[in-house]
Amino acid sequence: MIFLKTFFFVMLIFINSISFVLSSEITQIKDIRNIEVDGNIRISDETVLLFADLDSFETIDQKSLNQILKNIYNSNFFENVSVNLITDQLFINVSEKPLIENLSISGIKSKTIKNEIQNILSLKNRSSYDQIIAKSDRTKILEKLRSMGYFFSEVDIRIDKLNENKLNIEYFVNLKDKTKIKKISFIGNNNFKDRKLRNVIISEESKFWKFLSNKKFLNEELIEFDKRLIKNFYLNNGYYNVQINSSFAKFTDENNFELIFNIEENKKYYFDNIQLNLPLNFNQENFTPLYTVFENIKGEPYSLNTIRDINETLDTIIIEKEFESLGASVEENLKDNKINLVFNILDQDKYTIDRINIFGNNITQENVIRNQLIVDEGDIYNEILSAKSINNIKSLNIFKSVDSKINIDDTNKNKTIDIIVEEKPTGEILAGAGFGTEGATFTTSVKENNYLGKGIKLNTSITASSENLKGIFSIQNPNYQNSNKSVNFNLQALEIDKVKDSGYKTNKYGTAFGVNYELFDDLFFGISTSSFVEKIETDNTASTRLKKQKGNYFDTFLELDFDFDKRNQKFETTKGYRSIYSTGIPLMSENNTFKNSYSFTSFHSYFEKNITKYSFYVSGVNSISNDDVKLSDRLFLPSNRLRGFEFGRVGPKDGNDYVGGNYAASFNISSSLPYLFENNQYIDALIFSDTANLWGIDYDSSIDDSNQIRSSIGIGLDWLTILGPLNFSLAAPISKANTDKTQNFRFNIGTTF
Repeated sequence: MIFLKTFFFVMLIFINSISFVLSSEITQIKDIRNIEVDGNIRISDETVLLFADLDSFETIDQKSLNQILKNIYNSNFFENVSVNLITDQLFINVSEKPLIENLSISGIKSKTIKNEIQNILSLKNRSSYDQIIAKSDRTKILEKLRSMGYFFSEVDIRIDKLNENKLNIEYFVNLKDKTKIKKISFIGNNNFKDRKLRNVIISEESKFWKFLSNKKFLNEELIEFDKRLIKNFYLNNGYYNVQINSSFAKFTDENNFELIFNIEENKKYYFDNIQLNLPLNFNQENFTPLYTVFENIKGEPYSLNTIRDINETLDTIIIEKEFESLGASVEENLKDNKINLVFNILDQDKYTIDRINIFGNNITQENVIRNQLIVDEGDIYNEILSAKSINNIKSLNIFKSVDSKINIDDTNKNKTIDIIVEEKPTGEILAGAGFGTEGATFTTSVKENNYLGKGIKLNTSITASSENLKGIFSIQNPNYQNSNKSVNFNLQALEIDKVKDSGYKTNKYGTAFGVNYELFDDLFFGISTSSFVEKIETDNTASTRLKKQKGNYFDTFLELDFDFDKRNQKFETTKGYRSIYSTGIPLMSENNTFKNSYSFTSFHSYFEKNITKYSFYVSGVNSISNDDVKLSDRLFLPSNRLRGFEFGRVGPKDGNDYVGGNYAASFNISSSLPYLFENNQYIDALIFSDTANLWGIDYDSSIDDSNQIRSSIGIGLDWLTILGPLNFSLAAPISKANTDKTQNFRFNIGTTF
């Protein structure tokens, strides 16, 4: 028995050995005398052999046959393939997949949605049908519809077989209604209230009056963007280890969900020791600006914007000092609530940028993207400048995503940069309304941020209130001819109707053309020219002096603007200041009115969660030819600079008419009270003090110029209501002129549709 088992075991090994030897027989590719292709109908023998890629093999063995089989299968034209080598003959037998004669999508009326779905499908007209790919495309359609808010949609695949191994495919979509966001909630936000976080995100709750907004629908892509916005907001306020663990939608009722963001804030971190490590052959004096930044931020809360400032300073050094191959890495060390940074500056191997390829820009012209690049083909590759180029493209905000891939050729010391963008819709329609103690306001606008794929912005807006009606059409090229200068042109129409209160009405029509750019770091300069035709009408209730200004006017002004912005962030500013000076110089005018205004705002935080703001404002208008300033050019104090008084009912008074002044000034202080309504997620409070003056009458010296200080103190509340944000103030005037009209309580509520 043992002998028999041993015998069969030896024979098995022998047979396997013989099979292995036979299967391992090697044939030279040049010795194959005949190649026979069978089973193909539409596809020629030559094409099948091209798929097989026989030229890449020197010999044919079992491994080669398997690879040939894979090569033909990978063409995706065949259902079955067999490859056999018999002595010196190679036999390839194939069975072709059906050909898709027509692929259609039904059940969707919107051409835009249809086109977006067509673009993501792998199967196309005149391509080969594959059941696995068809099911994969069905999944893609469902995911795309969910990303648009159609969460309960269904998709069926319908196949109609035709003659000659052809078929039609129909993706039948049962679209259902869009899923709406009934409620937005936040969990774990101990340091920032729901009201503030709702101002950070884009998604919004669905209300019956929001008939235009698409932000009320549950959209997976928008939710992911919201998560990034929340995380960046926390990172900019010192929460280095913040985690947005999840965002999920909880089904509430038919087609409605509650959107919940789960936030893990963790502790707040502050910058501590920051070091810079340079190669031995580098001069530290070249990096003096960086050391200055390091000194200024020590002890400040961690912020992404601060890291951005460091990177921009480093970019400037690289460009000015021509450190072409410079690279940088950052080491972050946490200790208690401090963060220590070490910036390692590296002199890397020099690689030349061979090519920069751009993919995916089906709408946007390539020059719009290339205008954002700091690096160019033929330059020495620089990691820091390449990364900033990608960030510049993202900042255009006309792409859904922007990615890059670096391909390295070590032999020739070259690098190829592939930039992959994904287009997104860039148009929007907005409508909003507000109501308060100053009356009702309605606004609507239509915007396009990438007109004709040229990166040009178009905006048409209309704003109406009880006394004003303003319409504007504007065109802006943010980077005209790659000059880093923004060029803009607009048409305007403005009507101010004060017939009821002051007996006059004015209509202005005109154009403006200007250029804006960053003159120095954080100093923005704008120069523009505007020309307006104006008609002033009066009725019999107007004063005699106002009636004198009745008539038609034509004015052309040269306007200059200087904006020095040193705020740490534009939204929820906690530190820094902003200084703005504007002037209007008459070039052609009947009154030759010269305009000047200056404002300065400083932000401070004196204790945790506190924001204190100091603001100074001064403005003046005078005629350089000693003429009277027109009614429409006279100054009124902005309502937010003098609370406790009625807007437009302060300053010089001609009879019963408040006519505004030639000069205006104010000084304002406000400070948030974070602990007053600490447990209420929807209310924030502040205290304020306003001091202001409005004075000057140039057209009649007999009228009191009302040169007197007005002041008030009070408390304000910002309340996120079910209708929209509501802000109101309760103010007590301290000093005023006899003719001023006070207003202790003021409110305003607004919403969008």
